[in-house]
Amino acid sequence: MQKLWVRYAKRGRARFTSHRDFSRAFERALRRAGVPMAYSSGFNPHPRISYANASPTGAATEAEYLEIGLAQPRDPDAVRDALDSALPQGLDVLQVVVATAGSLADGLDVSEWRMSIGGPDAGVTESAVRALLDRDALEVERMTKSGLRTFDARAAIIALWVVDEHTLGLVSRHGVPLVRPDDVLQALGRVEPRFELSQPALLTRLDQGRWNGDRIVGPFDEQA
Repeated sequence: MQKLWVRYAKRGRARFTSHRDFSRAFERALRRAGVPMAYSSGFNPHPRISYANASPTGAATEAEYLEIGLAQPRDPDAVRDALDSALPQGLDVLQVVVATAGSLADGLDVSEWRMSIGGPDAGVTESAVRALLDRDALEVERMTKSGLRTFDARAAIIALWVVDEHTLGLVSRHGVPLVRPDDVLQALGRVEPRFELSQPALLTRLDQGRWNGDRIVGPFDEQA
């Protein structure tokens, strides 16, 4: 069985595609593209697809990853082109490579995000960022499938900065529970009451991978 790693993006209105909807669309695209998938054994076999750390519904992304298992070897670039043509607009396959040893998910420890916001002026945003970074811990609350959870949003932040008047940059660790960009925005409002958004933020994941102390090294970068 040939294993391939796939990097894909959700852009524009496709950012509202849920993980379940994407998985259905991706399986249809595999069939349309004629990709010779390997299947699990058992009474109800499924195509061998492993998803890694999917972004939340409503967030755009340039760095989603999954692994597929093929029953017959195929050229990764040909698979990329065929899948990209078969997927709906806004769901774009960016790169396909032959998998290396180890788990794809194990190489995704951190994410870089852009958060486009409206409401507070630049001075208030900068004040909120400084105040949050000065904290050793800052707890926030979020409703999950298991009920209301309280967790430390500050502990997940590796870097947080003002890109421009309406944009923040964030590098955050993946943990349990996962701290999302909207949790960080909630934390900014906790430390600076003037930090109030006039509308929901537009969230875009730019990268995923391992943090080497200076930058994110993606799973495909490690192959180079």
